Amino acid sequence: MQASEQINGVLYLVATPIGNLGDISFRAVEILKAVDLIAAEDTRHSRPLLDRYGINRPLFALHEHNEQQASDRLIDRLQAGQCIALISDAGTPLINDPGFPLVSRARAAGIIVTPVPGACALIAALSASGLSAARFAFEGFAPRTGVARRRSFESLVADERTLVFYEASHRIRDCIADIAVVFPAERRVVVARELTKLHESFLCAPAVDMPALMDGAPENSKGEFVVMIEGAKPEPAQAGPSPEALRVLKLLLEECSVKSAAGIAARITGARREDLYRAALELKRAEGDRV
Repeated sequence: MQASEQINGVLYLVATPIGNLGDISFRAVEILKAVDLIAAEDTRHSRPLLDRYGINRPLFALHEHNEQQASDRLIDRLQAGQCIALISDAGTPLINDPGFPLVSRARAAGIIVTPVPGACALIAALSASGLSAARFAFEGFAPRTGVARRRSFESLVADERTLVFYEASHRIRDCIADIAVVFPAERRVVVARELTKLHESFLCAPAVDMPALMDGAPENSKGEFVVMIEGAKPEPAQAGPSPEALRVLKLLLEECSVKSAAGIAARITGARREDLYRAALELKRAEGDRV
């Protein structure tokens, strides 16, 4: 290696506690003490955590309002050989928090990006919710306005995965009310509040009952929330095309080939093209047997 060649630094993505300051790993503390710079979403917010663990490294603000320009400056530092830790206000960086431009540019520049795992509100809430964690969809914050929020929920009603949202205290009641309107009455909803903090709570009820449960105590609208909605039950497998799909298919077979009839009938009825194709072959075979 030529003496003039520069070795890039490493970008560490360090998860920090979501409430309880004890929820930080030994490795995270060691790395935060060792890096040249800590990029923090809010340097004032991060200071109590760093002070608690005796971490005295320079801080650099990287938040949603400056991350494009700030990322360029941090890439320059990484390319100059500095090691940088990225932290958010709470939890795992980039999970509904700033940092994506920095990570994507670092990867593009050939800089090593290393995760230092730890707390994450959505995973903590889901693990204790009693809902299935086998398949889930994290949707971030629900849309802010009622119309957009209900439209978003309507697009997810048939999703079989557990749905996970973050929500702010000043919108939580409206969000829950919209869930009760859009989702089937019996669909289970779990609201996790103030995870890992003194007043942590989980509320679980069918969608239709959740608004009243939330209204039952004033504290239910205070704090930070993770809202989880049970996935839709799988539709029972059909033995074959519906009678209506077969009726359409028969009419099309009078004018079209088997392949064309199956394709057009699928577009008209929504039935699976493969099922209609097999049905068309059977209809043609039966017609031949009658001749």
